[in-house]
Amino acid sequence: MSGAVCGLRWQDGALELLDQRLLPAKQRWLRCASAAAVADAIRDMVVRGAPAIGIAAAYGVVLAARAAYAQRGSDWRVAVVHDLEIIAAARPTAVNLAWAVQRMAGCFAQIAGDPEPVLLAAACAIREQDITTNHAMAAHGAALIDPGSRVLTHCNTGALATGGHGTALGVIRTAHAQGRISEVFVDETRPWLQGARLTAWELQQDGIPARLVVDGAVAWLFARLRPTWLIVGADRIAANGDTANKIGTYTAALAARAHGARVMVVAPLSTFDPATPGGEAIEVEQRPKQELTCLAGQAIAPDDFAAWNPVFDVTPATLIDAIVCEHGVIEQPDTARIAAFLAAAGR
Repeated sequence: MSGAVCGLRWQDGALELLDQRLLPAKQRWLRCASAAAVADAIRDMVVRGAPAIGIAAAYGVVLAARAAYAQRGSDWRVAVVHDLEIIAAARPTAVNLAWAVQRMAGCFAQIAGDPEPVLLAAACAIREQDITTNHAMAAHGAALIDPGSRVLTHCNTGALATGGHGTALGVIRTAHAQGRISEVFVDETRPWLQGARLTAWELQQDGIPARLVVDGAVAWLFARLRPTWLIVGADRIAANGDTANKIGTYTAALAARAHGARVMVVAPLSTFDPATPGGEAIEVEQRPKQELTCLAGQAIAPDDFAAWNPVFDVTPATLIDAIVCEHGVIEQPDTARIAAFLAAAGR
């Protein structure tokens, strides 16, 4: 494990999640002892970030299989199907969720007897693979950054959003350690404030120089303080390179392009979705209006005021300079370059 930050752990036969809704004010671990509890935690954003959601889902499958085996014995595979559907439906946009459930289900055929030991080993392997992947991505991404650079990041893509180290924040951690990054700008990432609450907290834990900016200041930030990179994660990358990520990423990418800065997307190979041709085919999750009309339980908009609350947006590939994954870098991504890259990587 890299660094002091940890967002999930398997302990005493259950999945424990650091409740990210309460950070940075309180560090509380939520114990999930059933598949339904894991699905609820994913849906309610106790855990968030595409890789971390996938890892949590994998442990959720372990819990589902344990319960099914206790109830049905050798017929557990039939009994577990409903729980797997509940987990997979918890949040629709992050491709890692369905990927993890499918990967765990792929282990079923080889299991004789109690499924828990085999599936627990598989879930732990998914997490360890994610950490290894993050360090590989960090090395590839850091190499693109000139020494002494300032960068902007959006949302939270660190250890809290992954198995450890992080995707985009992993690149930033590694690049800072190499002297390539002198300062990080963190935008708030409304309405859940993952940047202000989570990324700022992670950077503070690591002692990396950083400043917080409001989402609406991004264009002015690029104009005046001249960060050279926008470095973000991804929840789904379409076949043509269009990338779904936290709402506000598209805005930041437009501002970066307008001011001569470059855009780096950092995501593992599991985030690529070659079956989705372009961004227009990506399902974008809509969340309750109360996330906009209320803050910490207090109304900040008129009663019964309508809201449009997409939790993701899609950044066109034409605004992305580099997609970084564990197998290397795709510069100026498009359908042909991504197809060739995935083929070389065995996808």
